[in-house]
Amino acid sequence: MRAFFIPFRWTRLALACALALGAASPLQAYPEFQQSVVKTSRRAVNCALCHSHPDGPEGAAPGQIGRLTAAEQAELVRARAAFEPNAKPNSPILNAFGNHIVQSLGKRRFLELRLAPEQLAAALPKDSDLDGDGIADAEEYRAGTHPLLRSDGAPWLLFRANLQRNLPQILVVLAATLLGFYGLRHLLRGFAATAPNEEEEDLAAP
Repeated sequence: MRAFFIPFRWTRLALACALALGAASPLQAYPEFQQSVVKTSRRAVNCALCHSHPDGPEGAAPGQIGRLTAAEQAELVRARAAFEPNAKPNSPILNAFGNHIVQSLGKRRFLELRLAPEQLAAALPKDSDLDGDGIADAEEYRAGTHPLLRSDGAPWLLFRANLQRNLPQILVVLAATLLGFYGLRHLLRGFAATAPNEEEEDLAAP
């Protein structure tokens, strides 16, 4: 009986070590992409652009590898195996944008882009807008603004997107305002026409 439990215990230990190594080694933060964004946008962009934690995946804080549960470690291993697009990874050390990148490109293409990180924005889907602010994720990545924060975006791009989104309401308000001024002008003219002037009042005086 003892000879049976020893190999089983060693099997469990080997499995735990494999999960730990799988969670700690191959997928670290890739500074090439952050450096490229900082260089292009001239903004102080941290790891929270793609990762769950602003300091990246290494560490023991929430959203980092050292804090992952066994279930999250298993999810991380599955996400790292998403070499082809549309695998729907759910890596616990990545945020929704980071997982979206891997889902859109696949891990294989993503790793290839490490040699040319400035091409990542062009490789992302042009119609993807995770935060719904009217600015494409690829544009936000290139500008160094956060694709998951609706309030974070280049001021001119946010203005243009909001203008396009609210243009029908703006036109209605503008038309109503112009019609209001037009009606008020004619109303004042009507009052002026019906009111007696001073000369008429002098002639009518006894």
